[in-house]
Parts: sequence; C-alpha cells; structure tokens
Amino acid sequence: MAKNTPTPHIGAQYGEIAETVIMAGDPLRAKLMAERFLENPVLYNEVRGMLGYTGTYKGKRVSVQGHGMGIPSIGIYSYELFNFYGVKTIIRVGSAGSMSPDLHIGDLVMAMGACTNSHYADQYQLPGTYAPIADFGLLRAAVEKAEELGYRYKVGNIYSSDIFYDERQGTPEWQKMGVLAVEMEAAALYMNAARCGAKALCICTISDSMVTGEATTAEERQNSFTRMMDVAFGIV
Repeated sequence: MAKNTPTPHIGAQYGEIAETVIMAGDPLRAKLMAERFLENPVLYNEVRGMLGYTGTYKGKRVSVQGHGMGIPSIGIYSYELFNFYGVKTIIRVGSAGSMSPDLHIGDLVMAMGACTNSHYADQYQLPGTYAPIADFGLLRAAVEKAEELGYRYKVGNIYSSDIFYDERQGTPEWQKMGVLAVEMEAAALYMNAARCGAKALCICTISDSMVTGEATTAEERQNSFTRMMDVAFGIV
C-alpha cells in the first residue's frame, strides 16, 4: 500500500484515517456525523474545506469525510483513500431524486447497482460495458439494519449522472428500466472500490421526486437526513 501522504487533496498523515470511512458530498454533513456519532472526533483534513474526522463509534475506529459533488470529485477522494490511506470500506450517504412513484421524501434507497452516463470506466480499457455494483455484504447488512430500525427503504438500481441540469430529459427512459433514483457519485465509488479490491455501498435519502414534485431545502438535506446515517453507522 502506497503511503505517499499527505495527498494533494487530503492533509492527513498515513494512519490518521480509519479503515472504514463514511462519506457525504457536503462537508458540513460530515461535520454533523462527527458531532452526532463519533466519540472524541479529531479533524484530520480541511484542505479545500473538505472536512474529515476520525473518532470511535461503539469502540470501533471510524472516519467521516466529505467528497464533494459529482463523479470527478468522489473519484479523486475515494481513490486517494483506497490507494494511499489503506481504507478498506467506504459507505456514501447522500441525497437522491426519486424516479419511482413508490419513493417519497425521507425514504432510503440502497444502491445495489449504479447506472451512469459518465465515461469514468473508459480508463480501464475494458472490452465491454462495466456494471458498477455494491458490496453484497454491506448491502445485506444495511437492509437488515433498516428493517430493524423500521425505516422505509427500497433496494435496486440508481443512476449516477454527470449532469444536474439535463436538457435531454432522460428520466422516463431510466424509469422504464426500473431505475429508482438519480444522484451523481455512486458509480465512480463502486468502480474505484472494485479496482482496489475494497468494499463500497451508497445509501441515499430521497430529497425530491421527479414523479410527485416533492422537494426539500438545502438546510433540510444537510441537517435532517439522519436515518441513512443511522444505517451506515449501524453496519460499520
């Protein structure tokens, strides 16, 4: 394992980050997780404002960190964590837009697979189309934890889009393929994990619906989407 740290994007020394990292796009959500779940959290990164903390949760060493928005951003941070800091498991918690009439504000989506319009996989020069998937052990544990806590959830495919304001309006086509929700990062996380022989899972909270028009504010997304965190910390 390479130890050429700090990296250009993470200011921690090797050993300051736990083998399990729970990540969120918003660094303030990472700060919230550190304050809410970790005992004795220590700030290890604030480069570019992408906050990262290490502490303990029920006696186990765990880190939390922001990863920014979009596949290029999570691609950088998860790559550095896996390749330079000895991280073995990353669980992403984030928001997603519902494409399913059965998913409403606050419901959880466990991303079994992640479709994408990104060309992130081109770097691997594969002779076909790669299907990014979650680690089954993490997925099964997350489902069991959500059942135990009584949280509403669905398991299935999500769509990791490079485009937030998409003029092509491709939602109906993805809906026809049974895709549950759209976000912007899981596919790259799953690819990086696969390439490094590591584990990854994306758990999302529905923040808005393309079906019903339901929506939440940025403050609500930052501070109130804690059920996905309960599940993530419950399986570390």
